Amino acid sequence: MDDFTLGRMKELKQQGFYCSQILMILGMELQGRENPDLIRAMQGLAGGLGFSGETCGALTGGACLLALYAGKGRPNEEEHQYLNPMILDLVDWFKEGYGKDYGSIRCEDITTGGRQNLSTRCPTMVAGTFQKVKELLVENGFDLAGPDDD
Repeated sequence: MDDFTLGRMKELKQQGFYCSQILMILGMELQGRENPDLIRAMQGLAGGLGFSGETCGALTGGACLLALYAGKGRPNEEEHQYLNPMILDLVDWFKEGYGKDYGSIRCEDITTGGRQNLSTRCPTMVAGTFQKVKELLVENGFDLAGPDDD
């Protein structure tokens, strides 16, 4: 992960954004777009779905970022054929890496141990997930700058 992206992630965290929101903001910035409503909605994934401690927001946020590129957004659109396979690849990658390292893909399990785990594990996972999402998109022929339909 490049220093600019890491610095931007830190800046967004200091502004009070959570992992899922940070992933979407970074993705939207790649596209040169902003959407505060979408970023607001992404907060529902934070802390493992509304701070319930369930599935990690880095993983769910990454899945949403893939869908930003490949999902259905209008009545006349169809989801891209690679959307669900990319999400499955992301989930498998996440489980094989972070899931094994931390014993689970649940936020509560990953952050067990308190603030130190939040300040070390979470940024690493967000950065790694962002990188993996970008790799999946490029491997499947998506332009990181986004579609030209807006």
